[in-house]
Amino acid sequence: QVQLAESGGGLVQPGGSLTPSCAASGSILSIGAMAWYRQAPTKEREMVATDTSSGTTTYADSVKGLFTISRDNAKKTVYLQMNSLTTEDTADYYCYATGVRLPWTPFNSWGHGTQLTVSS
Repeated sequence: QVQLAESGGGLVQPGGSLTPSCAASGSILSIGAMAWYRQAPTKEREMVATDTSSGTTTYADSVKGLFTISRDNAKKTVYLQMNSLTTEDTADYYCYATGVRLPWTPFNSWGHGTQLTVSS
């Protein structure tokens, strides 16, 4: 099984920054894409940023130039650097990853989420 554990959410003032992380663990042979999604109250879950195994990144239009996704493959960890936060960024942030686990089985897994609240 593969587990994803997010950490680093919290309460931030408008204009502030935060960098949550997500660590993958379990019987992982390789990780492909890693991504961050978010879900605000009363809204559907939306993609925020993705990072493929080849290093290609994509971002939601609303966060381009403000958020940066990065990963440490040795630590099986993905980060989301978030700058210039606004109240519109308040949401639960979820990590998502694909890859291959033992015994040579594809996986796609979600974390349980970390909450970000942007408020003064």
